[in-house]
Amino acid sequence: MSSIPAARRFDRIDALRGLAIVWMTVFHFCFDLSHFGWLRQDFYRDPFWTWQRTAIVSLFLFCAGLGQAVAVAQGQGWPRFWRRWAQVAGCALLVSIGSWLVFRDRFIYFGVLHGIALMLVIVRLTAGRGRWLWLAGALAIAAPLLAPAAHAAWPQLEFLNGRAFNWLGWVSRKPLTEDYVPLLPWLGVMWWGMAAGRWLLGNRSAWLQGPLPRSAAPLAWLGRWSLSWYVLHQPLLFGLFLLAR
Repeated sequence: MSSIPAARRFDRIDALRGLAIVWMTVFHFCFDLSHFGWLRQDFYRDPFWTWQRTAIVSLFLFCAGLGQAVAVAQGQGWPRFWRRWAQVAGCALLVSIGSWLVFRDRFIYFGVLHGIALMLVIVRLTAGRGRWLWLAGALAIAAPLLAPAAHAAWPQLEFLNGRAFNWLGWVSRKPLTEDYVPLLPWLGVMWWGMAAGRWLLGNRSAWLQGPLPRSAAPLAWLGRWSLSWYVLHQPLLFGLFLLAR
């Protein structure tokens, strides 16, 4: 796969990430309506909402994988990678602090940003594995399906449900937290994003590098500021709801 200019942005990937941002914001707006008692919905068990969350997280992680494929093709060095990683990890810490102030025992200790921070390192280290990333992703996605049976057969695996290890994702029950994005199965989605990105750059680069219609420009803009939007949108929404009460 040939390299591409380091300064080049891929508007189509930005727009796809922006779509995830819009979807997430609408989802959280509805969640906040429920949190403040203005909407009666079960966001924790109703498939209408749980499947939306799954789709939103999947889109974010797939875009992160695509972005890493572009970064590798552009020859991005580790110093630049770690600068961006530090921003993600720092924002993850802010999410933990903010969610503890609001939810206390259900605070977010390994949510989307925490997962992305760890997965970015793993995906970057394995970027050169080529087609094996498709298989690795499939295994990562399938692995949690075996966890309940494994826990039933070997009760000593109970330690994997504890907070010290449940970030791995091989659990028999979901922990009490407002957001939970463990390595398994989600690493598989980012691996697939990396594999898809490298294949597209080598075989269908126009699908990623082509122009956007003008109507999609706002989505691309949002996608370029996704981390800032992610961190700020919930505090702003909560503030607006508190003022409206």
